[in-house]
Amino acid sequence: MVLLEREQFLMELTRLFQKCQLSGSMFITLKKYDGRTKPIPRKGSVEGFEPSDNKCLLRATDGKEISTVVSSKEVNKFQMAYSNLLRANMDGLKKRDKKSKNEETQAQGGEAPKLQAVQATPHFQK
Repeated sequence: MVLLEREQFLMELTRLFQKCQLSGSMFITLKKYDGRTKPIPRKGSVEGFEPSDNKCLLRATDGKEISTVVSSKEVNKFQMAYSNLLRANMDGLKKRDKKSKNEETQAQGGEAPKLQAVQATPHFQK
């Protein structure tokens, strides 16, 4: 995992989008990051560890993994740049056919399902 600065991460993410635009796929994950680099042991806990700042860890991969850490102070600025990048590069998505449910059931040869009213009666045993 290559940990990059925010600006470098956005540039590399743009390159990944362009590389995977015609063929291939990429994965982006976002999670809370507390600054630990090693896992917590199962038995016992690490005493005295308090994260001083809330942070987010963003990872992007297409086989080669890049990542960055964003602090809560800089999240608004980063989110604006990140959302602009996503809007600009998500133009190659396939559009779905929009069919209503009634058209789909009629195309299959069946009727649209009818709802029946059910009256609930309480059952008491003494």
